[in-house]
Amino acid sequence: MEWGSAALRAVADEVIPGQGPPAVAQYLLKLLGQVRLSAAQMGRRRLLLGHQHDGEPVNLAIRGRTVIIAGEPGSGKSWLAGLLCEQLILQGYCLCVIDPEGDYQSLETLPSVIHLGGDDPPPRTRELSQVFRYPDVSIVINLSKMLHHEKREYLHELLPLLASMRRQTGLPHKILIDEAHYYLAEPEGRKLIDPELAGYILVSYRVSGIDPQIRADRDSVVLVTRETDPSEQEALRSMCGSTAPEISSDVFRKLHLSEAALLPGSEEAHGHVRRFQFAPRLTSHVRHREKYLDMPVSEAQAFVFTHNGEPGPRAQSLKDFIKFLVRLPEFQLEGHIRRHDFSRWIDRVFRDCPLATHVRSLESHVGADSTRNVSDDIAQAIRARYEMSEAG
Repeated sequence: MEWGSAALRAVADEVIPGQGPPAVAQYLLKLLGQVRLSAAQMGRRRLLLGHQHDGEPVNLAIRGRTVIIAGEPGSGKSWLAGLLCEQLILQGYCLCVIDPEGDYQSLETLPSVIHLGGDDPPPRTRELSQVFRYPDVSIVINLSKMLHHEKREYLHELLPLLASMRRQTGLPHKILIDEAHYYLAEPEGRKLIDPELAGYILVSYRVSGIDPQIRADRDSVVLVTRETDPSEQEALRSMCGSTAPEISSDVFRKLHLSEAALLPGSEEAHGHVRRFQFAPRLTSHVRHREKYLDMPVSEAQAFVFTHNGEPGPRAQSLKDFIKFLVRLPEFQLEGHIRRHDFSRWIDRVFRDCPLATHVRSLESHVGADSTRNVSDDIAQAIRARYEMSEAG
């Protein structure tokens, strides 16, 4: 388990005045000089990630280090992160799971797990301080009902608080942050968490958007599900140090939905990529596709509607995109449809290949059908893909 410096100093103060052996006092003072315990001190307990195709188990030592789980949308990142959470909880670790979209709610079926937020307001400082007095209690903070800017504001307050609590008491032992690229971007990311203390599980479909200082930690464990975007593949290679040139694009692109890869860098990788099939989970996984409608993209990735070379409205989310498809006049849409700009944007930015393929087929109808009918069909296809996915 990870110790807080305040707790260790309190014990050391009791031992040093002669109430315990000098060797014990010296050991405690040595621990006080460590930010986190060494690998040798914390390598006994392990998490089972899954099995290689030859049956060899792929395990991960539970240590004070950060785990980064990356991969494109819908490839199994949250499922894999939930698997780690289940095993940590059942081994008695105290977790704080920051759940922006409600994907981890099923963890509350495990012993000593409290689910907060959701339809209720998220917990405030005093509530968290009371709950994290108990080392075997974990919390899932569900932010799914909050607007994106509200989530950012809340995490700007929450993450430094959790870092401070871990410095003082050692709790929570682990902090999971899903959609980490939204909240830990450069330059603020390094200020919101405590990279030196580590112990984070960061989940992201755009790992390149996480503060480079956080990604540069060579003690981190990097797990990746399927990833087909070349820029994201390059960002993942950069996190593997000297072994990066040996990792081909096929390593990321050919992973199946039930598979992931442990990248070189950690001791458990043995110097090469270890591809494995997920171990089974105990709790069900909740998937909310509709969350992608509201996901904002960067200014550079926004779709810009143009006409005769002049820029027009910018869509920085699929919800904005649908709004413009319905409202803009046909002359501002037809050129984009004929050039297949809409399907290309959906494929490049959101990496939703099935939707992009469907939109491309709809775009090919322009000419045989009116521009307005085609744009309405594209808007309906996006709504059906995301808003109605849970009903089917």
